[in-house]
Amino acid sequence: MRSWQPGQTVEMTRRAQKPGSPGRGPAVTMSDIAKAAGVSQSTVSRILNDTPLSIPLSAKTRERVLALALEFGYRPHPIARALRGAPTMLLGAVVRDVTDLFFASAIEAISIEARRSGYSVVLGHAREQADEALALAAVLEARQCDAIVLFGDLRDQPRLIEDLRNARIPVVGLWHGSDTSNDGFRKVGVDNRAGIRFALQHLVELGHRRIAFVRGPALGDMREREAAYDEYMAEQETPLPPGYVKRVQNTTGGGELALGELLALPEPPTAIVAATDVLAIGVIHGAYERGLSVPTQLSVVGFDDIPLASATVPGLTTVRMPIAKMVAAAVKLAIGTNARRDMDQPSEPVIFKPKLIVRRSTAPVEAASEDSSPRRRQG
Repeated sequence: MRSWQPGQTVEMTRRAQKPGSPGRGPAVTMSDIAKAAGVSQSTVSRILNDTPLSIPLSAKTRERVLALALEFGYRPHPIARALRGAPTMLLGAVVRDVTDLFFASAIEAISIEARRSGYSVVLGHAREQADEALALAAVLEARQCDAIVLFGDLRDQPRLIEDLRNARIPVVGLWHGSDTSNDGFRKVGVDNRAGIRFALQHLVELGHRRIAFVRGPALGDMREREAAYDEYMAEQETPLPPGYVKRVQNTTGGGELALGELLALPEPPTAIVAATDVLAIGVIHGAYERGLSVPTQLSVVGFDDIPLASATVPGLTTVRMPIAKMVAAAVKLAIGTNARRDMDQPSEPVIFKPKLIVRRSTAPVEAASEDSSPRRRQG
């Protein structure tokens, strides 16, 4: 076998290029590295997979093989690794709705965290589509992922959940609420009760009593946030008028729709707490379209603190979650040292504390008058 010489990488790359496709060629294999390094393919395999060698190799040989793998841009094939029983170094991220602005930050966070551990992320979208659920099942059967992190509560898709249970790999749920009775997956979440109470206490301190609540579909976090709203408002001396809880789609359009219905009430609210920033942004947009001043005539609070929350006009007061820390905790549960050993063990959710971020979308309530009523000012 020829031994590796400096500059040989460029020559090999040129030979491997397809005619008519400058700069592009077939993937580099262990055989390519072995030829360049002057060792056997089995030696390259053992070095790259960090498995014991029957005959010890010099540190110089090991370094040469690793350097060549780096120079050639070698990437192990995940299915081949799985068939050998080795980790594929792929982490699955199944997102309930990739169009939801909240999940954009979470996807970025998991990509960064996975990279720190040497993993690549396989992104799956599971928005109530059977073909995508079947595609995910095929990926899992092929054992292409070492673990799965679920972004958002997917328990309304029982077939998908069953596929995940049968996959026999660690599965961790993010933002599923604190209930562990329905799917058995390990979970990382936020203290929804504390977050909603922070928001409501802030509004009460500003003098608001007629505070409405808007949420999306009845899953995990949404249910818990509504329950926290009900609990807090029941503790107040002033009873709420009927119709102050609106359940809509978790979109900006849903927030605008909810606002219209609330303004049509005999006693419209002076403040609205939205279960997500997306809904809150819809409420603010709807107020602008109706000629209502936020926060002078209507205060609005969101939940999540997505990047857009600070860019709305006015800036959105919201409940911030430590998204990066939550994602890091989920990744550790999914691919950590004891992830497979512990995946069937019962465990309490890992819960993070939120923080209220006060911006300009909230202000003291106006003195009640005919002219200042949001309903009368909707234009």
